Amino acid sequence: MSGDEILAGLAARVQRLEDELAIIRKLTAYGPLVDAGEADAVAELWAEDGVYDVEGWRMAGRAEVRAMVLSDAHQNIIGGGSAHFFGPPHIECIEGDEAAAICESILVRQEDGRFYIWRAGVHRIELRRTDSGWCVTRRVTRPLNGSPEARELVTGSK
Repeated sequence: MSGDEILAGLAARVQRLEDELAIIRKLTAYGPLVDAGEADAVAELWAEDGVYDVEGWRMAGRAEVRAMVLSDAHQNIIGGGSAHFFGPPHIECIEGDEAAAICESILVRQEDGRFYIWRAGVHRIELRRTDSGWCVTRRVTRPLNGSPEARELVTGSK
């Protein structure tokens, strides 16, 4: 193997690591931002044409994601104390400027001075590299309630 081939291989590996780190940072930013009510920053996690499909609520584009964060329903959740906690994302693939990841999360809420798990979910997230970095193009979230749909998301078969 020539020096140029070794260098090209190393450059490809470093690019893959940088992409994985950038994707992990993008996905794990959601919880702290959404709990802080940072609507603009949450919306910026999505591509302009990105979709967020969560338990019967489909948001298309950054404006609708932003509106969700500002909604009375969401403000009531964070106003009472909450933690949207994401487990580490499993990056399934990075192919050029497209990527996909699976992760699970819990939504912890506070009531009467006690914390409890209000929801556990699974997320299939597709991303695209843009001029401003990786952005979510599609995120599908389903409750981890034993349903076939949730299991399909966990296995990446949907």
